[in-house]
Amino acid sequence: PRAVSLDVFLPDMLGWTVLSQLKHNPLTRHIPVQIITLDEDRQHALARGAFSFVNKPTTTEGVSAALTQIKEYARPRRKRLLIVEDNEAEQLSIRELLHHDDIEIVTTATGAGALSTLRESPCDCVVLDLRLPDMSGFEVLDQIRRDEALSNVPVVVFTGRELSAEEDAELHTMARSIVVKGVESPERLLDETALFLHRVITELPVEKQRMLEKLNSSDEDLIGKTALLVDDDARNIFALSSVLERRGMKVLTATTGREAVTLVESNPEIAIVLMDIMMPQMDGYQTIGVIRENPAFLRLPIIALTAKAMKGDREKCLEAGASDYLAKPVNTDQLLLAIRMWLHR
Repeated sequence: PRAVSLDVFLPDMLGWTVLSQLKHNPLTRHIPVQIITLDEDRQHALARGAFSFVNKPTTTEGVSAALTQIKEYARPRRKRLLIVEDNEAEQLSIRELLHHDDIEIVTTATGAGALSTLRESPCDCVVLDLRLPDMSGFEVLDQIRRDEALSNVPVVVFTGRELSAEEDAELHTMARSIVVKGVESPERLLDETALFLHRVITELPVEKQRMLEKLNSSDEDLIGKTALLVDDDARNIFALSSVLERRGMKVLTATTGREAVTLVESNPEIAIVLMDIMMPQMDGYQTIGVIRENPAFLRLPIIALTAKAMKGDREKCLEAGASDYLAKPVNTDQLLLAIRMWLHR
């Protein structure tokens, strides 16, 4: 297909999982996906590579306009990328890394230059350094966000400076992606810009394809991270622990909801929770609810696992506060994709 219009609430898995699988596969990654949902999590959709976001319920005219927009975007053409960087050597190396026949690259060294370039001729994606001579990257982002004509342009922040927790949180509400300059940053920058420019990966030069393949098949986001498995069946715990430990994760286990809550509260290093729903006494819904009562755990990714893939289950899981939903028996690849997706950012 040239484009996909995707609802988040599907009977067998969440639209987020579908989006994640489409964007992880080099053969489908370039296809623009429009997310249609009641969910207010617009930034979550955009940061994961969705082209646009339409709130439900919407009018026939609204749906028609959204489909026209995505069909127009899917027409073959060269995409425009703007690089905002005042260091000439850095500007040159970014251009070298990202350049190919399928995109046109324009550059500027100032925030004011970036805003006037964007207003004069639309760009499909922006790579923005935070340290600029005339204004900070935060101010540039704020002006982009306030300008209705520019507010949907994907911005990848590419910075070498250490970000405080507050700055990091603020940036995640303003930019689609943040790449900190470092060991894996060239590959990550190529990957993120390719995602937002909807580049056809298989048409990139072979060495760039290899860079992306190495980055996306790696378990780097999983290594050393702690997962909590909550299930009253020892066989399930054993099977899932083996899968995660083989990929370098540390695994904590709980067989009751009460035990799970205690472990979450006493282990701040827990990065993700896999929660079985059908448990005696305190079920998964109640356990998730108790965990979410603590503001410190509002952003903790919790993936609900339920054996009964019945209609209404997914809504109940998400209402209880789950971040994602997978039906048992769990498909290992699907589970790992979901975990990578939630841990990556």
